[in-house]
Amino acid sequence: MKLGFYPGCSMHGTAREYSESLQAIAGPLGIELEEVRDWSCCGASSGHQTSHLLGVALAARNLSLAEEQGHERLLAPCAACYGRLAGARHELQQDAALAAQVGKLLTRPFANAVGVINAVELLRDIAPAIKEKASRPLQGLKVACYYGCLLVRPPEVAAYDDAEDPSSLETIVKATGAEPVRWHKRTECCGAGLSISRRPSVIRLGREILGDARQAGAQAVVVACPMCHSNLDFRQQAMARGGEPFAMPILYVTQLVGLALGVSAQELGIQRHFVDADPVLAQLAAPRSLPAPAQP
Repeated sequence: MKLGFYPGCSMHGTAREYSESLQAIAGPLGIELEEVRDWSCCGASSGHQTSHLLGVALAARNLSLAEEQGHERLLAPCAACYGRLAGARHELQQDAALAAQVGKLLTRPFANAVGVINAVELLRDIAPAIKEKASRPLQGLKVACYYGCLLVRPPEVAAYDDAEDPSSLETIVKATGAEPVRWHKRTECCGAGLSISRRPSVIRLGREILGDARQAGAQAVVVACPMCHSNLDFRQQAMARGGEPFAMPILYVTQLVGLALGVSAQELGIQRHFVDADPVLAQLAAPRSLPAPAQP
């Protein structure tokens, strides 16, 4: 399976381990990723807030490059990038006048023919292959699947799953051998880009999210968004002030899949996280008792 690959700014910087873990699992799962040449920022989030036309045109430029380079589908693992690219594609399909304006800005042929998918959609669709190739199934690990607000919204754009009751991450987690827990905050917002301007709000939201995950018995939270990862991983010390520390590892879905495939934690970049994942890794590495033989 060959896909165009749009890394976006985060996967070249703050979410480097997301990109590394994606690359690490691509080969074993039969996925060939070809990075879009000369890609630029998708407009998340300052671009589209500054100018609607600019925001759509920035996303359309990257779609046009993928189209020019012969890709039928473009993988955008970052939830914000996925939202901008898929949202622009949908809007340009619906608004002929806007499409004409953007076409003039692009100064290159653009048929808006490239489909946009995210990492969750991709891995859900190949979940049987993940289960088949899982050399180290993650039995005994309880995981809270966190979608946040962008992966499955708006529903007319992210139509691959149900916006209110999604199941794609749970399908992937089950394929790794881990157990997805039932909890309430999986589609609640973590505060997104307000981490600096409204830090108390982000800390409060994160505390509620992780508190619900812990109450449900989760030993780790799995995400597919660099912003969600940053807010839930980096802010845990602040969330715990005046209360019990969470010490809840926040893993990218690609890292979870990589662990099941037998990829080392180092290669998956797990050591770069703020919250130590060693207790979970030690649990997974512990010898597992075999079932007792049946009595004659």
